[in-house]
Amino acid sequence: MASMGHPEIFPLVLTEKTQEIFNCRADIDVTAENPHKLLKREDIIDDMKARAAVSDFHPFKKIILEYPGEELLVVFDRELKYGQIFYLIATEEAKESILHPPEPEEEEGEVKEGTPEEYVYKPPVWKPWVSLGSEKEIEEESVKERTTKVKYKISRRQREFGARVKFHNRNASADPKHGYVECTSYFDKNFTIRQLEKNVGTQVVPIVEETGTQTKWTYPKNATTQYFPRDFSDEEKEKYLSSEDLKDFIVSVALRVEIALQQNEILNAFFDDWKALAEDESGFAGKSDVSLKEYQSFTDLHYLKDRTVSCVCWHPTIYGIIAVAVTERLSYEERVNNSGRLLLWKAPILFWSFADPIHPQLMLECPEDIYCFQFSPSNPNIIAGGCINGQVVLWDISAYEERLRNAKSGTGGSKNTTVNMPSFMLEQQVGKEPHLVRYCAVSSIEYGHKSVITDIQWLPEFFEVNRMGTMFENRAGVCVQLVTCSPDCTIYFWDLRAHRPTLQPSSEKKKEDKLILAPPDVPTTFKHLDLCWRPLIKVNLPKTDTGAEYSPIKLSFREEHYHTKIQDKTQPQVKQEALVEKLPYSEIQATSMKPLKLLENVTSSFFVGTEDGEVLYTDWKMERDGDSGRLLSQKPSNTYIIHDGLVHTVQRSPFFKDIILTVGGWNFAIWKEGVTVCSSGMGNP
Repeated sequence: MASMGHPEIFPLVLTEKTQEIFNCRADIDVTAENPHKLLKREDIIDDMKARAAVSDFHPFKKIILEYPGEELLVVFDRELKYGQIFYLIATEEAKESILHPPEPEEEEGEVKEGTPEEYVYKPPVWKPWVSLGSEKEIEEESVKERTTKVKYKISRRQREFGARVKFHNRNASADPKHGYVECTSYFDKNFTIRQLEKNVGTQVVPIVEETGTQTKWTYPKNATTQYFPRDFSDEEKEKYLSSEDLKDFIVSVALRVEIALQQNEILNAFFDDWKALAEDESGFAGKSDVSLKEYQSFTDLHYLKDRTVSCVCWHPTIYGIIAVAVTERLSYEERVNNSGRLLLWKAPILFWSFADPIHPQLMLECPEDIYCFQFSPSNPNIIAGGCINGQVVLWDISAYEERLRNAKSGTGGSKNTTVNMPSFMLEQQVGKEPHLVRYCAVSSIEYGHKSVITDIQWLPEFFEVNRMGTMFENRAGVCVQLVTCSPDCTIYFWDLRAHRPTLQPSSEKKKEDKLILAPPDVPTTFKHLDLCWRPLIKVNLPKTDTGAEYSPIKLSFREEHYHTKIQDKTQPQVKQEALVEKLPYSEIQATSMKPLKLLENVTSSFFVGTEDGEVLYTDWKMERDGDSGRLLSQKPSNTYIIHDGLVHTVQRSPFFKDIILTVGGWNFAIWKEGVTVCSSGMGNP
């Protein structure tokens, strides 16, 4: 049967035997590149006579007998375009068109692809100058000499011309006035000044570039694009405006749009606060009044006179209460000379209330001057502070919590606070002297920092670390570990829990309890740590290029961001207080027989600000030395020298926990954790 659309083409099935007889084997005698095979008409007729109906050409017997030519064309169809692997051409015209296809006629003016267009040179034609204003800009930017040159005329007397000159030897160093003066080379600092701004003139010139491309260049063509805006028809507009989807969308966003419009009416979001601080001479007598005025000040001549505020902290749960630590204004030499006087009186930590800015509400006794302190995030009644001598101090103000809450509203203290209290504490309540709270425990001087503690941070309540720095689940549910740093090149991790003691007879234990008796006004919350408290981990910050170490000043942990979560101040706080009362710190064991759950999604990396202005990104996990087996600190993964002075602030954003602000010297920097390439500059105050 002829192929549909091509009556001269007949699909043909040739067996392997027939292909061998006529030498047209597939992919051997005929291929996809040479698919044509001419068969003699007489050979085909002899094959049909010899093989009769078995011959593959028998279905086309009539076509072959009536074929006018001597040779028939058989084409190898590898892609089975006509259904079989071969097809037969039944006409002489079709055979000629396949064997000798006509060449396509080229249109006049069309250039063949791949042939370059002949370039015809056209000389430039003179055109009149049309001014578009660029010559004025060039004239303004051009550098011209505007000052008049100074002319000097140098001459000498005529009788000196041609006069005889007599030279003689002379000692250059004999006469200091007219002798030899050596002018040695020196380093001129005038050429080391970095120019921040300079007025220069430039001219735009093309830059020579060498480029390569694989694109075949044929010839340029002009291309144009015309477009017009699309619009709905009247029927489509009516359909969409009356649809239910549009009504539901408007109802869902109407409230949000209304709130946004109200906010725009109440507050201008694009108001420039910095520009509003500019001085305005429209005030009285032409003087501007743009200075910031204080809102509240707390003054006490007895405790704050001639002293410097070292740390300020808001109470986490009681609003309107602020704690302030002060230190003596003394240098190191003056502090050594006045050490006898300083031992007699230590500056305490004062609690102030906005309801009474004159009288302190509470005082915390300090063994030495306090440079930093922090409230416990899980129990605000527990306070940890760092001293100037490197000791860590702990306070417990649970007995005075009700007094602080009443101080916020301006009322008196609790009615039941006079039960079982010493006489001197009763005198404090009757008079106007604030209550003095003794510290519960202080760390050992021998195993503590050798310099002032500059920063102290609590670890969150949901994890704890072991001596290797590995993080595990904290089953106690309260903050039991804290971190301190000091310029003595160390970072210490401290644990508030009592480690499991060695077994001892009950008689000796009772005898020891009788010997160590705390004063009645000292809380026994951390009696197990007093004067024997040692750090759990000691982390150093070794430098990568030298054997020296960095001096840390401030710390910032990624997990401290969870301390600032806004929580309900009623139910969670009651739950935490009940947990602390149920499990005192002295009864919480640091080690447990049950294996703790390892926390893999909590990072141990943190930021450090140093004494020399560096910002470090390091890890507190310890590594064991392969040779000695000792635990060693890791080297910082990233080190940046940005600040020109001591880094006194390393603080995370309360909204984005991966954004960190560092302040030191005369500039500040904003960092993003995980980004190591600087994409913006620094800010200067």
